[in-house]
Amino acid sequence: MRNIFILVRKEFLQIFRNRQLLPFMTVLPVIQVILLTFAANYEIKNLRLGIWDLDQSTSAQQLIHKFTGAKFFQEKALISNQKKADELLMKDEVDLVLVIPKDFEKAIHSSNNPAIQFQINALNNAKAGIVQNYASAITQDFLNEKRGNSTLLASPKIIPITNYWYNPTLNYKTIMLPGIVAEVMTLIIILICALNVVREREIGTIEQLNVTPLKKHEFILGKLIPFWVIGHFIFWAGIALGKIFFNIPMVGSLGLLELFLAIFLFVPLGIGLFISTAVETQQQALFTSFFFIILFILMCGLFTPVETMPDWAQYINQLNPLKYFVEVNRLILLKGSGLKEIYPFIAKMIIYGIGINLLAIWRFKKTN
Repeated sequence: MRNIFILVRKEFLQIFRNRQLLPFMTVLPVIQVILLTFAANYEIKNLRLGIWDLDQSTSAQQLIHKFTGAKFFQEKALISNQKKADELLMKDEVDLVLVIPKDFEKAIHSSNNPAIQFQINALNNAKAGIVQNYASAITQDFLNEKRGNSTLLASPKIIPITNYWYNPTLNYKTIMLPGIVAEVMTLIIILICALNVVREREIGTIEQLNVTPLKKHEFILGKLIPFWVIGHFIFWAGIALGKIFFNIPMVGSLGLLELFLAIFLFVPLGIGLFISTAVETQQQALFTSFFFIILFILMCGLFTPVETMPDWAQYINQLNPLKYFVEVNRLILLKGSGLKEIYPFIAKMIIYGIGINLLAIWRFKKTN
C-alpha cells in the first residue's frame, strides 16, 4: 500500500504541474457542460409560416390566427399561388406553407372532413417532423373547438388530459444535462488516462519505473487511482453546475448514483489503459481515443433514442458504457429509481470493468 500511495502522490504532483492538462480537467468541463446544455435543445420556436388562403372565410381567418398566436410559428409571407410557395420554399425563407382550400368553412359545418395542406420544408428531416407535429396538433385543436361549438354537430367529446411524468415542463435542459455530464466526464477520463501512460513511454520514465521494486498491480493502481478521483470531481462538479444554473431535479438517491459512478469509472479507465497499450505515441492515443469516444457519444441515446436504431446497431451498442451511464443518470436524478432498478446496470459495469481492465493488463504485460 505504501508503494501505491507514493505513486499516487507522484501522479497528482505531475498533474498539478502540467499547465496544459490541468485546464483540460477543470475549465473545459465547466464550459462544455454549460454551453452544451444550452445548445442541445430540440425545442423549435419561431418557425416561419407562409399562408395561402383560398377560402377567405371567417373560419380560415380563425385558423390562421390559431397558427400565428402559437409560440411556435410567426407569419412570414402571404402567398397567392403555387409558384410563390415554391419560390419561398426553395430559398429557405419559410418552414411551412399553410394551404387553406376553397369551401373550407362549409366543410367544417357539414359531414365532410375539411382538407388542409401542409407544404413543409424538409431539408432538415428532423425539423420537418417537428413542424408537421406542431401544425397537425394546432389544426386538430382548432377543428375540435369548432365542432364542439357547432349546434349542428354537437356530440359528446372525449377530452384527453396529458400528464408528463418525470419532466412535467418538458424542459430539454433537464433531460440533457445528466447525459452531457456523463459524456464530458467519460471523454476526459479516457483521454487523460490513455495520454498519461503513453507520455511516460515517450519520455522514458516508464522504463525507470519498470526496473523499480514496484509490482505490476501497484504500478497500474497508482496510475488509475488519481484519474478515478478526478472522474469523481468532474462528475459532481458538473451535477453541481446543473443544479446552480439549470435547477435540474435530484429526485433519487445521490448515494446510489455515487455507487454506480465509483464502479463505472473503472470502465473508461480500462479503455484508456487498453488504448495506451495499443499505440506508440500521444498523437496515436489521441486519435484512437476520439474514434471510440465519438462512437460512444453518437450511440449513447443522448441525442437520438437507442430504440430507433437498427437491431444490429442496438446489439453493438451493448458494448457502449456511456449508454448505461446516461440511462442510470436519468433514472436516478429524474425518475428516482432505486437499487432494484439500477442493480442490472451495476452488474453489467462490474463485468465490463473487470473484462476491459484484465485485457488492458494482459496487453500491458506484453508491451512493457
